[in-house]
Amino acid sequence: MTQVDVVVVGAGPAGLSAAVFTARNELDTVVVEDGYAILRRNAHLENFLGFPAGVNSRLLLDMGIDQVQRNGADYVKDTVEHIEQIGDGFRISLTEGEDIDTRYVIVASWANTFYLDDLDVETYDDGSKTFIDTDAKGRTSVDGLYAAGRIAGQYHQTLINAGHGATVAVTLLEAHDPDFYHDWVAPEGYFTGRDRDVPKGCEEISEAERKRREKEAMETMQDYFSEPYEPPRQHPSVKKQNRDTTDQ
Repeated sequence: MTQVDVVVVGAGPAGLSAAVFTARNELDTVVVEDGYAILRRNAHLENFLGFPAGVNSRLLLDMGIDQVQRNGADYVKDTVEHIEQIGDGFRISLTEGEDIDTRYVIVASWANTFYLDDLDVETYDDGSKTFIDTDAKGRTSVDGLYAAGRIAGQYHQTLINAGHGATVAVTLLEAHDPDFYHDWVAPEGYFTGRDRDVPKGCEEISEAERKRREKEAMETMQDYFSEPYEPPRQHPSVKKQNRDTTDQ
């Protein structure tokens, strides 16, 4: 039995963004992904801030997985069969791996809630998809259970879902520790130079450390973009001959 602080169900933009925030703020975090994110079907993502000429969607997601792991979270390819409440938390049952006990769950999968049938969570549907009813910050009717991204009714846009994942994670962090301020790396003296303690979630770094991190970031991004990345996956309902052409 594995015991963690946060389980994120889904590794699309919302789930990965949420996991980066919870992991960076020292909550033991596991991301569970079943299959692949819908974003992997996108041909070329052209409206995500920070990429003036667009970016390969598969690369963006794989960079996100790397970022999650870099910040200390675990990434697991498996299927969540169901989630049940136990005490003050939840038990996550997987198809292949061992059960995971967790204090918090962030649901960030595609709009399908079959694995939540054991929970008294409020949902709604549009005839073909089922969504989780949440408040503006992703809180559900079940304490400790959050929902982010498309399954929480967000618009079908990568940037919006990534932002919503961050919002939900910060909401969770504030509930977990009311002293949490925000996740921000500041230049040395920004707080302490004003006779203030560095707030929870923040960090001050020296100019030498800033330059070291900038250099590492530049080298890392050059590695990611050194050659073309994998092509998109086609929608499963597209005729086979079209899929074969796309996959070449």
